[in-house]
Amino acid sequence: MTAPRRGSRRYLASKLGFYLVAAWAAVTLNFFLPRLIPGNPVDVIIGRQARFGTPPPGEAAALAKILGLGTGSIFTRYWQYLDSLAHLRLGLSVYEFPTPVSGVIRQSIGWTVILVGTATVISFGVGTALGVLAGWKRGTWLDHLVPATTFLTAVPYFWLALLLSYLFTQLIPVLPTSGGYDPTGTIGFNGPFIVSAIQHSVLPAVTIVVSSLGGWLLSMRNMMVSTLSEDYVIAAEAKGLPPRRVMIRYAARNAILPNVSGFAISLGFVVSGAIGMELVFNYPGIGDVLFNAVINDDYPLMQGIFLVITLTVLAANLLVDLLYAVIDPRTRTGA
Repeated sequence: MTAPRRGSRRYLASKLGFYLVAAWAAVTLNFFLPRLIPGNPVDVIIGRQARFGTPPPGEAAALAKILGLGTGSIFTRYWQYLDSLAHLRLGLSVYEFPTPVSGVIRQSIGWTVILVGTATVISFGVGTALGVLAGWKRGTWLDHLVPATTFLTAVPYFWLALLLSYLFTQLIPVLPTSGGYDPTGTIGFNGPFIVSAIQHSVLPAVTIVVSSLGGWLLSMRNMMVSTLSEDYVIAAEAKGLPPRRVMIRYAARNAILPNVSGFAISLGFVVSGAIGMELVFNYPGIGDVLFNAVINDDYPLMQGIFLVITLTVLAANLLVDLLYAVIDPRTRTGA
């Protein structure tokens, strides 16, 4: 076995080991932290039932078991929690009782992944490409656009959403005001529903792209400027290589590493949604569900959403570490 192959396997094993430990720590914190929050979801449900009569004896213990909160000591409940996770049982939602947590998440996560995921990919692609050009052509008009895009990034997210909503639904009423689709239509994989969903997603998607594009552009532009002063870029230019090849193969390929890392982390957070945007546009995504879970003391649902977000972010970081090893072989050999 060659040394590079052994180095690659050690790198892969070390990364997998690290992220397995991190996943276990995240699962453990996800169990203990909600139980430190004042309040009890069982008391919430019993309080609602008390308006219609006195709950029967043993109701609290039965609800705790149904909700997936477990019974017995804290350590016993911890093992019950791990067993439930192994069987993909996340309990029942409180504010949508008796709907399973997995069902609530499944109903909303698709909306968020499609909208926020697509907008994040567009923002990253356009911002990185413009950053490469701005860094390569320093001092041109494109480079002078960087402060304007940075200003848009600094604008509060919810304020930008409100501004766009007022502009394109009130002053120029060309887009729907809120929601994810037309509630009067037939929900399903059909033309009118798809068109309606696209129309309702335009404003939320534009909000995400406009507010995040400047960060990708500025980061890539600065890394390009720094990379262009490296010896290997200067040597490539001295050899008379085509400018396009020098810009992409030598400068951009090395400058893009920090952006790739940030992009992977952003994809991990796609499943958490953009809570401010979803609240402004009343979009039926995971962010809106998380907000409702918080205000309704729905601890099982909060716990399920946090678990999905945490594991997705860890998976995204693992992927970017593996991608780093492909882009820059030195990371897996320790060079």
